[in-house]
Amino acid sequence: MYLAVDEFKGRRPVVRGGSTIPLDPKQLRNPHVSAHLFSGSSGSRGRSIPAPIDLASVRDHAVNKGLCLQVWDALGCEHAHWAVPGGAVMFQMLQLAALGLSPARWFSQLDPRRPDLHFRYRWAARTLRWGSALAGISMPSPSYVPLDSPLPVARWMAQVLRVGRTPHLHTYTSSAVRVSQAAFDNGIDLRGAKFSVGSEPITTTRLSAIRCTGADVEPTYGSSETGMIAWGCFAPNTPDEHHLFHDLLALTQPGADGESANMPPDTLLISSLRSTARFILLNVSLGDRAEVFKRACGCGLERLGWTTHLRTIRSFEKLTAGGMMFLDADVIRVLEDLLPERFGGPTDYQLVEEEAEGGQPRVRLLIHPAVGSLDMTAVREMFLAAIGGGSGADRVMELQWRAAGLFTVERRPPLMNGLGKIQHIHYNQREARPASTNRV
Repeated sequence: MYLAVDEFKGRRPVVRGGSTIPLDPKQLRNPHVSAHLFSGSSGSRGRSIPAPIDLASVRDHAVNKGLCLQVWDALGCEHAHWAVPGGAVMFQMLQLAALGLSPARWFSQLDPRRPDLHFRYRWAARTLRWGSALAGISMPSPSYVPLDSPLPVARWMAQVLRVGRTPHLHTYTSSAVRVSQAAFDNGIDLRGAKFSVGSEPITTTRLSAIRCTGADVEPTYGSSETGMIAWGCFAPNTPDEHHLFHDLLALTQPGADGESANMPPDTLLISSLRSTARFILLNVSLGDRAEVFKRACGCGLERLGWTTHLRTIRSFEKLTAGGMMFLDADVIRVLEDLLPERFGGPTDYQLVEEEAEGGQPRVRLLIHPAVGSLDMTAVREMFLAAIGGGSGADRVMELQWRAAGLFTVERRPPLMNGLGKIQHIHYNQREARPASTNRV
């Protein structure tokens, strides 16, 4: 018994034997929880799932987060967040509040006053502050610090260190790299500072880029559908080794049987265990894969009983860069339909996601020179407008990519994978690139 990610997301019906069962993801919402706030994206085309969050769930996750922070000696830190506005950052801040910790700063990567943002993003900060004030908890107002100007965050961390306190920044993996690079370039010593990072893989390059400032970093793994799933091991063999929170969730993997369901053998199939879970899940794929194993690491999380380890956690159906995610199916729609319809060349477009020099994410749209003469700026604008259609979470993702300078367009043939296949989306960490015809 299982649900593949396309079935869970409602992109195709559930077919088992001779039965076809249409599934609306809302049917899997836990009817016993109250929707005090929502996480995840509602999407501009109805393709993703808003996840209801009950404050009782916040408390459940806060217990685990508090134990991890205690093991890391981070409970007494000056906590801050640098992220986009929305349910995810609100959930994290409420976890700290449940532990009796008020965040010291809230740095927003997008200006929450932008008129072109959906109203839920503009009002998220006010709602959180008003609600916390009624509960007697102080929450900071968001300060706009764009992705391409991370120096104010680095300076805040240095200021906290100078007064003998420990800054702890909760942010995306690539955002932590940006702060660290800004600190390094400006001679700012972050020795003793802490980063909790997520939403993107932590690699050896990214780990080194953060630690070169003297800071410590721990990865986290979670999803909008489940909340926290795992926390980084404190005695890891690899940069992204995590401990599974098996008191919140159960995991299994399909192995060779996954082939019939078009799932990689190491797909993570998740089951919810708590009565406060956002969705009732039984062996549900969220589109992620990982190596799951046991080993005696000896760290404090193992002593707490979290003995199952995860590593090499990757998505097989999402494009992730700058902490923002797009579904592969929606990107493919743009590559196969919209761009060829406007510019020609039905099979000559490919998106490449990679880790560039210094650990920064990069996304390149490759267009075969055979397509002919093109207005590269027009192609770039059409692609970004297509994936960021609407005023909801897709728009937030598009703005992030623009602000971070993550996306470029190049004239060169698409790349082949190790099996000689040319896929719509090609993933690699580092590539020596021959010169393209031109680039925007």
